[in-house]
Amino acid sequence: MSVLYMVLPLALIIATVAVWAFVWSVKRGQFDDLETPAMRILHDDTEARRPKPSDERKSPSS
Repeated sequence: MSVLYMVLPLALIIATVAVWAFVWSVKRGQFDDLETPAMRILHDDTEARRPKPSDERKSPSS
């Protein structure tokens, strides 16, 4: 029975910290947009891979 005097306040402290962390993350905007980061990988970034015209005109020197 004496264990309850130690476990109950500890459980309340842990629960309070968890609720505070959730509220803090919501206020900071961590849960605003959940879909865009997952969809970002599906977009092609062909502009970055396309060679520059000056690179195509260069001829290899012997």
